[in-house]
Amino acid sequence: MTMSKTRSEGTFPVVSLPLPVDVTAPAVARQAVRATLSSLGLGGPEVDDVLLATSELVTNAFEHGEKPDRLDVEYADGRLTLRVYDSGSGRPKLKEPSPMAARSRGLQLVHALSDDWGHELCEGGKYVWAVFSLHQADARA
Repeated sequence: MTMSKTRSEGTFPVVSLPLPVDVTAPAVARQAVRATLSSLGLGGPEVDDVLLATSELVTNAFEHGEKPDRLDVEYADGRLTLRVYDSGSGRPKLKEPSPMAARSRGLQLVHALSDDWGHELCEGGKYVWAVFSLHQADARA
């Protein structure tokens, strides 16, 4: 699995990671996001929130979308944006799971952990995005 990086003016590189279409996709995505955050000098407890949200977004694409396609990561002005693409046209819905349900909390977690989240239709399917406020470690010192 290889990651490609592109640079937009005023942003750190966008990491675009093709996702496997099997149950390894969330772990592959977490590993790539962890490496990206580290390379950007981003750390702290907020990183765990981003990694959990990454797992949930990719798992939702795998289980409810139609073939996860890729994960994009972008960082600009203290804001990290995750975008998970899949080929499905079904729109994600924030559900209130039953207290006894063992599942169906993924988007609830993303909603609670991120500053904002949503979805957009695009050519070939859709992407679900989440935004987090993260600051570089050297900027905090």
